[in-house]
Amino acid sequence: MTGTELAADRRPGAGFWPLIHGERAALAADLADLSEDRWATPSLCAGLTVREVLAHLTAGASLNGVRWLAGVIRCRFDFDRQVAMRLAEQLGATPAETLERFRRVVPSRTKPPLPAVAMLGETLVHAEDIRRPLGIRRDYPAEVVTRVAEYYQGSDLVVPAKGRIGGLRLVAQDGPFETGSGALVSGSTLALTMAMTGRAAYLDDLEGDGVERLRERCATA
Repeated sequence: MTGTELAADRRPGAGFWPLIHGERAALAADLADLSEDRWATPSLCAGLTVREVLAHLTAGASLNGVRWLAGVIRCRFDFDRQVAMRLAEQLGATPAETLERFRRVVPSRTKPPLPAVAMLGETLVHAEDIRRPLGIRRDYPAEVVTRVAEYYQGSDLVVPAKGRIGGLRLVAQDGPFETGSGALVSGSTLALTMAMTGRAAYLDDLEGDGVERLRERCATA
């Protein structure tokens, strides 16, 4: 490894990039043989197909802080409009082109003004937004899901996860993740993470006295 590479590895968040790249590569591999009609499957992101969510991931890996700010100004600080605009830029003419554009950003370290752990969270959550409706299962590395869960339990930066789980005690059954106090919600680290970010489809994978309260919060988000 060169001196430049060593210096790069010492930058804040550098330890998250190999995990991000690994998750992007795994998602690209899972979608490699997807038939064209299945690309139109509704994702867990309201109003978006799985193809559109993949384009959104590509946009996030192609957008540095300067371009992000320029887009925000262009969209007059309408952040939803900015997201839609960037998604459209990366969609391509066909599903094959959408996938190829995503493959090209697998090794990218470009990001909007977010911490690297937030990019890992976006990658995992949106990958599940795609995989779950398609019936694709991934056994995520324990380090990945635990780090993402730990990030979301203390943050409302990208999605209001921290606020959503207030007054609840979340306990993973498959790893060390545990947070909060109050009514219990337990299950896999992945299901807890997805429920924290408002994905109601994962609530049936959870158990405990706090599940119904979390369900109500997901419904009103």
